[in-house]
Amino acid sequence: MDKISSFPDELLVKVLTFLPTKEAVSTSILSKRWEHLWMWLPKLEYDDQHYSESERKRLRCFIVKSLPLHKAHVIESLRLKLINSHYFKPQVINWIVATAVSRNVRELDISYSSYPEKLNILPSNLYTSKSLVILKLSDWILLVVPPVVCLPSLKTLQLQQVAYFNEESLQRLLSSCPALEELEVDIWEDDNTRKFTFIVPSLQRLSLYIPFDYGIDGLVIKTPSLKYFKLRVHSSSSHYCLVEHMPNLIEAYIDVEFPNIKSLIGSITSVKRLEICSEVLYDEGFIFSQLEHLKLCRCKDCTSNLLVRLLKDSPNLRELYLYEMIDHYYCGIIPWNPPSIVPTCMLSSLQIFNWSAYSGVPGERDLAIYMLKNASQLKTATILAEECDIPELEMLKELAFSSRASTTCEFMFDSRYF
Repeated sequence: MDKISSFPDELLVKVLTFLPTKEAVSTSILSKRWEHLWMWLPKLEYDDQHYSESERKRLRCFIVKSLPLHKAHVIESLRLKLINSHYFKPQVINWIVATAVSRNVRELDISYSSYPEKLNILPSNLYTSKSLVILKLSDWILLVVPPVVCLPSLKTLQLQQVAYFNEESLQRLLSSCPALEELEVDIWEDDNTRKFTFIVPSLQRLSLYIPFDYGIDGLVIKTPSLKYFKLRVHSSSSHYCLVEHMPNLIEAYIDVEFPNIKSLIGSITSVKRLEICSEVLYDEGFIFSQLEHLKLCRCKDCTSNLLVRLLKDSPNLRELYLYEMIDHYYCGIIPWNPPSIVPTCMLSSLQIFNWSAYSGVPGERDLAIYMLKNASQLKTATILAEECDIPELEMLKELAFSSRASTTCEFMFDSRYF
């Protein structure tokens, strides 16, 4: 302890940042010198998830008493994970947030739920913070965006299952974040907002999730600088959809069930890596000239036709994967209708073909044989078989002895997928 105590205060504070806040504060009993060191901690984290009610009460009292004494001129991060506690009422949360903002907090992460259930409205000074770089809000928070908003330093924004005061709330917030680069929005199924508009010229990463059977009326996305795009819309209701072209897009994850995807497909034609699951087939006329890596979820009835369309429209495709997205369930049948003309990518660029959860039923077998027979540049073909009624040896023989366009293709078959 004597050797550690010889270190300068700045180094000791840095050591304390590697400890949970609760443990860092407990060092105050070590000696007179350590008594106030924790007050300079640049990172604060409070999590009552595994606390008893009495511990939550003590935590609230500690935060209320200690936060005004905090001496760091800049709070690098403040994380609050408060679960089902009636001790942390909305006014207490507001006071904590307002205090952190006044101390130039750079990262604010709040996950809040209360009992009895009550939505929490955060203080207005949050929306005019000049220092805030990362903002993460989740659960029982009502986003009431004031008329005056200015978040000039905000680069990362996460909104997970929060509520919006009205349809303009999110749009007003986004329009006041000129430096925003990363946005994640997970719509709460009980929220009443029906139209969502994302117009953010600076945005580079966007993840949007709209839950199953959520009654959306309109979706507008204008993000010309986007490099990564993840869209999960499980609402099958007909609605207005406008997604403008993303010329810098590198990677996209598309999992949608709405009936008209023309605007969506047109916006992502510059993509290089694509994972997709769609309830419907997109219209002809699009070319994915830069697409090299394709992962296609096989759970929908239109999978076969969608695969043919994507192969035809992706002349430079190098890798193809057939799989199931998380929480997606295969219908058991892929009726294979091969194209009349072999797609260009199969003759010139496709080198890797992977198929997970292969069952060997006639449609699947025909598709696999077609790929082996026509992909002349194929280097590896990997089939991972699932447990099914067709014997493993029979599936292996059908594929291993089928003709192949590529004489150098390495064929791998594994039935130990599950």
